[in-house]
Amino acid sequence: MSARRTGLAHLPLHGGHAPPWLFQRMTRLARGIVSAIVVECGPVEVLRRLSDPFWFQALGCVLGYDWHSSGVTTTVCGALRAGLAGTERELGLFVAGGKGRTAIATPSHIDAVGHLLSASTERLKYASRMAARVDNVALQDGYNLYHHSLFFTSNGEWAVVQQGMNTENRYARRYHWLGEAVNEFTCEPHAAICAEGRHAALNLVARESESARTCIGRLPTDFNETSFRHELSHLRVLDMPRRENVAIGDIDTLRLAKLMSHMREEGVCGFEAVLEQRGIGQKAMRAMALVVDIIYGAPASMRDPATYSFAHGGKDGYPFPVDRDVYDNTIAVLAEMVRRAKVEDGEKREALARLRNR
Repeated sequence: MSARRTGLAHLPLHGGHAPPWLFQRMTRLARGIVSAIVVECGPVEVLRRLSDPFWFQALGCVLGYDWHSSGVTTTVCGALRAGLAGTERELGLFVAGGKGRTAIATPSHIDAVGHLLSASTERLKYASRMAARVDNVALQDGYNLYHHSLFFTSNGEWAVVQQGMNTENRYARRYHWLGEAVNEFTCEPHAAICAEGRHAALNLVARESESARTCIGRLPTDFNETSFRHELSHLRVLDMPRRENVAIGDIDTLRLAKLMSHMREEGVCGFEAVLEQRGIGQKAMRAMALVVDIIYGAPASMRDPATYSFAHGGKDGYPFPVDRDVYDNTIAVLAEMVRRAKVEDGEKREALARLRNR
């Protein structure tokens, strides 16, 4: 991407769901829009647009969903997955994951279409896993992930759109990733983050957390159980600075020592390798962040990285009820545009072939 998108969007948690008659149209319109983009610009352009929160939000509005609802994320991703089903071979574009248990099944969704890919399924599964690990463990902003969608091409380009929920303030936060823009999974990896506002967060993927990441990556190799326990036993007498989300009570000494010992035996080295380990959840990561602050003098960043028209109305009738005839006409027009573009493209290829044969 040429530039990072920044800004704020209010995404309150809403109940209910899109009625069947609307969702069926959403899937057809989503398929028409994506097909038109693929024909004109290729499948990678779809990934770039999905990683742009302004475009994603606009797509939700065009499809007829509530512009300010957290349901935009789950419904748009669901409509894209349903709408593109059966067109993957033709368009070279795939969708995996979804909400709740469907998100957990993302690796199996990737494997199921592996025969259609020229790229490594393991690489795609790693990208999916690390994006989720970063936004649930390395970035602790009060929002727990409940939705994860991976969009990818047959050549292995990818984008992730995932969403977390904060049950206390009843808002959601959406995280956008674009594979081609990710230089490191653990340093400023996001294309954008949509949130209702900024507040203190444990941000281990901030650029200014580089020292903390390096030291956390060193912990397993530096680990000596006797000296480690000795250092931890003295932490309680220190006058700790006030840092929201990081507290001395987060440290379970026995469990953390066990994790350190296991990682040392496995030869784990580096922050990304630590982050990938089973058993490293939010509490363990907070504990390690506090430990490296005290032992190595490497504090983690507390900077929140949050960065965000109706065409057919909205499902709740705002700003006006969805007009089914207008909606169906839009789908028909798009389908005709795609058909003509394919015909014209085919005619161009045939003409070029004739010229080459002369």
